[in-house]
Amino acid sequence: MRVALYARVSTLAGQDPEMQLRELREYATRRGWEVTEEYTDHGISGSRESRPQLNRLMADAQQRKFDAVLVWKIDRFGRSLKHLVNALADLGAWGVSFISLRDNLDLSTPSGRLMFAVIGAMAEFERALIQERVRAGLRNARAKGQQLGRPHRIVDRDAILQLRAEGATLRQIATQLGIGYGTVRARVKLS
Repeated sequence: MRVALYARVSTLAGQDPEMQLRELREYATRRGWEVTEEYTDHGISGSRESRPQLNRLMADAQQRKFDAVLVWKIDRFGRSLKHLVNALADLGAWGVSFISLRDNLDLSTPSGRLMFAVIGAMAEFERALIQERVRAGLRNARAKGQQLGRPHRIVDRDAILQLRAEGATLRQIATQLGIGYGTVRARVKLS
């Protein structure tokens, strides 16, 4: 099996990714796997979804340059549950397994896939809770009489139609009257 190693350290002061990489190389050797590439992000927080080497790893995974991604610990790959679930789903869709050495998580096995399903269910539950809190907040705001959404703008439909009759494009009308293109399009469509 061809594996890619990924390591990350948050700070440049006193942290060295070599400790992670050494253990990952040893593990890959014991399993008889071929290490095709090592990706290392230095001094970048795990909460950031966009990291140069992680981005390169994901692009190479999409091209199936390896069969699995091997990380020292899952928090080295990502700390945001949303990012983690999305990245692991992408890898799975591309046929690339994910293995976390210290967390004993191997998505190429049935028990690993079960664990991923649990993680995904937790992420879905978290999203549903957030949506419910947002809906409750909106209901509360409406009950207090607060106006929600964009403020309503008075639009002179006659001015729009006059400019259109003079040959102005919808974009030109929107710019001239200081209103949105969609608003202009909707008003012209009504006539």
